[in-house]
Amino acid sequence: MELRITAEAKQQLEQIQDPGRPLIRLFYDTEGCGCGVNGLPTIRLDKEELSTDRRVENDVYHVIIDSQQAIFFKKDMKLDFVKGTFRLSSPDGILNPIIPIKDVKEGAVL
Repeated sequence: MELRITAEAKQQLEQIQDPGRPLIRLFYDTEGCGCGVNGLPTIRLDKEELSTDRRVENDVYHVIIDSQQAIFFKKDMKLDFVKGTFRLSSPDGILNPIIPIKDVKEGAVL
């Protein structure tokens, strides 16, 4: 699994960096979506890597994903920053068109 980060997204991530949460977590957010299979692929800042996590290839940041949530993501993804929000996509299409900065900064709740 690989996550490419565009220059625009990298610039925005640098602005919201939190020394207490240096990791980027790919996260399948199911809050408010009903059952556990209904949700949205997203990103969050996180503080630590867990034993159930695996690394996601990336040249710029330490990116992780929980092994059980990996099924909800694509092998090749891109993180961009468009019109004030992050956007997660793959060659197959957009996975999440609107990831607010506020949500990324709040961190993942596993």
